Amino acid sequence: MTERREWPLYEVFVRGKRGLNHVHVGSLHAADDPSALRNARDVYTRRNEGVSIWVVRAEAITASSPDEKDPLFGPSGDKVYRHPTFYSIPGDVPHL
Repeated sequence: MTERREWPLYEVFVRGKRGLNHVHVGSLHAADDPSALRNARDVYTRRNEGVSIWVVRAEAITASSPDEKDPLFGPSGDKVYRHPTFYSIPGDVPHL
């Protein structure tokens, strides 16, 4: 009997026409990177929603857990210089 191998899982991110950031839209299995990109285009941008697509093998993503929120992000709370409160942003500066 032959061993059945499953194609790798890819996570798909799409940047919309009106958006500035890529947003996770779903996952898919594909044989390789170019196939994943084509399949993502066909599945997740059928109505011309996107201007850019990223596909990333799920195994290559390292993510934090919501349970780690306090120890991971807590140390930045005491660094007030990281918060944009010391200056005003001009009204003609877009997307800031």
